[in-house]
Amino acid sequence: MQELIGLSFDDLAARLAELGEKPFRAKQLWQWIYNKGATDFAKMSSLAKPFQATLAAHFTLTHPAIVAEQTSADGTRKWLMRFADGQSVECVHIPEEDRGAVCISTQVGCPMGCAFCHTGTQRMARNLTAGEIVGQFMSARDSYGEWPTPTDETRMLSNIVVMGMGEPLQNFDNLKTALRILMDGDGIAISKRKITVSTCGIADKIPELADLGVKLAVSLHAPNDEIRNRIMPVNRKYPLKILMEACRDYQRRCDRRQFITMEYLMLKGINDSVEHARELINLVKGLEVKVNLIPFHAWDGCGFEPASNNATHRFARVLDEAHIAAPIRRSRGQDIMAACGQLKSDKTDAGRGE
Repeated sequence: MQELIGLSFDDLAARLAELGEKPFRAKQLWQWIYNKGATDFAKMSSLAKPFQATLAAHFTLTHPAIVAEQTSADGTRKWLMRFADGQSVECVHIPEEDRGAVCISTQVGCPMGCAFCHTGTQRMARNLTAGEIVGQFMSARDSYGEWPTPTDETRMLSNIVVMGMGEPLQNFDNLKTALRILMDGDGIAISKRKITVSTCGIADKIPELADLGVKLAVSLHAPNDEIRNRIMPVNRKYPLKILMEACRDYQRRCDRRQFITMEYLMLKGINDSVEHARELINLVKGLEVKVNLIPFHAWDGCGFEPASNNATHRFARVLDEAHIAAPIRRSRGQDIMAACGQLKSDKTDAGRGE
């Protein structure tokens, strides 16, 4: 039995053709899956009964199971989602007044080993399939009752940020397939302008994101190689010179003006001085960027402390004076461990909130 969610439209059409079905059936089925959110072939009323029976005999159609759901005091909602093999990830919705972003994961665990990240303490188990990546958004839609697909003006789940568990660009083929499904206008129809992919710095894959048309966020967190080598092992393979050139290549290949978001976690005594801010300005020279200054959420055994409020505001002022937008991000979902770097789904956490 083959799972349908995660097949590209062309692959879906090819599978149906193998079963003797006419080409228009693929579009009918695609819309039932991704526009209406249907999971029961028997309830797809526009499909002929024999076709429904054929589908049930050959395919499955499942969204990840929500085994735990928590809602923060600030409205942030987090789910523990479990897949068919028993592996699980966490997924988060960050609401605004009339919209909101769903933060989805691409791996079970994370292999990158960033010293400040709680998620990175979970052993890397495997990559997610394209269907499991898409399925997180579909299960979030289930939770909010947003089927059939609402218009852009009415949907609460309006944006996607690929910055949950794992490093997206280490699972790039499945990510690309998933994003094309999520952006397809006959289905879920999330605009490419409303999708952001975050990477810790897999430089050789960054320019290809421009071909998808999605936004780029880089988990930077340091203004020089010495600091970044210490806190982010990926920098030894892709040092800052290579990473910045990949970012320039991404912007050259974009079909429109596209800012890059540099994520910068404020760590006390590590990367939070005025001198560090000036180094950062020199580092991103020639790029169109904004720098998100992110509060650090300490966890047992991490060895880091959050930068002070004064240091963070001083840092922001230096960037502002250099005409670089540097918003200080407000922490969301911290009370349910849903904030930046807090996601984790191994057995020590899996029962939380059930």
